[in-house]
Amino acid sequence: MSAADFRKLADLFPNETVTHSYVQDIELPAAGGKTTDSKSPGTFALVTLDNGLDHSKPTTLGPNTLIELGTVLEGLRERAARGEIVGVGVTGKPYFLVAGADLSTVKSISGREHGLWMAQLGHDVYRTLANLGVPSFAFINGLALGGGLEIALQSTYRTVSTGAGALALPEAFIGLIPGWGGVYILPRLIGPENALKVMIENPLSSNRTLTGPQAYQLGVADAMFEPADFVEQSVAWAAQVISGAVAPERANAVDPSAPEVAARWTAAVAAGSAFVEAKTSNASPAPAKVLEVMEANRTLTQAQSAELECETLADLMQTDEFRSTVYAFLDLVQRRSKRPAGAPDRKLARPVTKIGVVGAGLMAGQLALLFARRLKVPVVLTDVDQARVDKGVGYVHSEVDKLLAKGRISPDAANRTRALVTGSVSKEAFADADFVIEAVFEELNVKKQVFKEVEAIVSPECILATNTSSLSVTAMAEDLEHPERLVGFHFFNPVAVMPLLEIVRAPKTDNAVLATAFELAKGLKKSAVLVKDAPAFVVNRLLLRLMGEVTAAFDEGTPADVADNALRPMGLPMTPFVLGAMVGLPVAQHVQESLHAAFPGRFTVSQNLQQLIDNGVRSIWAPENGPDGKPFIPAETLALMSFGSTPSTGGEVLRRTQDALAEEIGLMLEEGVVAGPEDIDLCMILGAGWPMFLGGITPYLDRVGASERVTGRKFLAPGVASEPA
Repeated sequence: MSAADFRKLADLFPNETVTHSYVQDIELPAAGGKTTDSKSPGTFALVTLDNGLDHSKPTTLGPNTLIELGTVLEGLRERAARGEIVGVGVTGKPYFLVAGADLSTVKSISGREHGLWMAQLGHDVYRTLANLGVPSFAFINGLALGGGLEIALQSTYRTVSTGAGALALPEAFIGLIPGWGGVYILPRLIGPENALKVMIENPLSSNRTLTGPQAYQLGVADAMFEPADFVEQSVAWAAQVISGAVAPERANAVDPSAPEVAARWTAAVAAGSAFVEAKTSNASPAPAKVLEVMEANRTLTQAQSAELECETLADLMQTDEFRSTVYAFLDLVQRRSKRPAGAPDRKLARPVTKIGVVGAGLMAGQLALLFARRLKVPVVLTDVDQARVDKGVGYVHSEVDKLLAKGRISPDAANRTRALVTGSVSKEAFADADFVIEAVFEELNVKKQVFKEVEAIVSPECILATNTSSLSVTAMAEDLEHPERLVGFHFFNPVAVMPLLEIVRAPKTDNAVLATAFELAKGLKKSAVLVKDAPAFVVNRLLLRLMGEVTAAFDEGTPADVADNALRPMGLPMTPFVLGAMVGLPVAQHVQESLHAAFPGRFTVSQNLQQLIDNGVRSIWAPENGPDGKPFIPAETLALMSFGSTPSTGGEVLRRTQDALAEEIGLMLEEGVVAGPEDIDLCMILGAGWPMFLGGITPYLDRVGASERVTGRKFLAPGVASEPA
């Protein structure tokens, strides 16, 4: 495309936060480390990418940014041709090289032509970097994602800081491919197997990234230096490379034309395909496109690959899967989770200097550890006898020991954390607590009795919280003298890992209590969503509706493998029967019973599951696969159950479940359980592992037509997670 076309593209985004390219000339030191006119290898031009904002605003690559960078690089190429410079380096502002393409810009590109221009603009600029006439160096001083890491890959040489975090090509995760040369260069640089880890396995494993040392070990970087004087050390190293004193070796680099490498390349792509199938059930087009382009790249020239990458990027940018993923990642996880809808003014929050946890079981221990580690305040556990208390405190101490052994906590921090967690058989230990949460048996009367006892001891300002997963917070508050002090504070298991907190507002919960709950969530590094007190709140209500439909189809006579695998097109992290076993059949059945009591027409209680529970069976499937490698139901388990004579096909079960979820979400929105469909999506992504590449549950239901089939309209307006109107 012409420069005029690129300028037209840039003009479409007048509000882009531009990452500027600042050039500094540096007289390189001689090999001995001293700079003199006679011994210096020459002048080195260092380009620093900086948007002028603090570290909370990452540098990104939009059209205007790329045009400025391209103009600067063209100027440096001319200087190199005149002999004025002997090398060019690119680095970033503190903590960042570049965080990749500006997703807001990319998502808002409305036509394929403009998407193609964006892809070609990146290639045009990066081609200049790769062909300056002098060696180019990327100094990876911090985060480098997507197009940011590709800047480094297009350079002749690379250094990385030991303190750099989050190096990745995450495009498969967000619905694209590494389209500015990464998918061509990386397999040649570090081998096809390692490249697949970076481009497929890491993105599809909760968007895992590389640290600086990990990237160096793989061969992404040629040298590694400490953060304190990283740029200075990198420049000195560049001087040695330019002078010939250092010749970087690349042990993992390969030539794809070699027969043995070609075989490895094909095997790596096949392994990648199997991984994508296992992780996503091929529910998103992007990972397969990464593999398709990589496979083609084995025999293409870099110029041919660039053309293929641009065409593929232009196609993927127009998919609703991509727009939905950006909606989920950027609009929800990066933005809405940090500004929870309906949260009161944080200035109303009260200080919390001591926390009480009622119960000393596994959940209570997880809560105590989290509170002590994150909030660094005293936490006291109580239970009915000393043995249980000792076991609960012992659990916390043993978990701290594990963290210490893994190097994830310092010895001083370990000692402080252990000292913060104590236990007592008397609730009198809560007398000076500011926040008390119960983690006892999921039975309403038990919880009401707990709160009655605690309220008699604590101060009038002490906040009471319940970790209930499905019971009525309103009912728990009925007999309290101060019902306004009770709030739902629902964690997900495992507590340390799952990022969601459902904060439940009962009718009488006051704003100061809510504000304190949200501030605690922030201190715990959790994403909080405000939910109305309704049966099972958001995540469990939808998961149990989903599981209930599949179980009902199974009970009606649908073969187990058909029922359990019917939802594979949803790309869920596990099948319903596996999820039920992980949660625990008794727990799932208890929540299902609560929902059946509230909504008997939509939530049924499976008698087959009850038979399994009554007989101590923990899973429908056998613990191990059968001789053919497939799951099977043991004969003794089958003998406990009875089935109907109206089996369904997998497609029928899928459609039935889609429609059930659309119905339930429609009703939840009518009831005002959350502020909007965005909060339901956020809850399902962070609390249920709903695939990010589906963009959340409501965009998925909109795409497959379930929303309109059931409610007569889509949940989200055009352009939110789909093509603009």
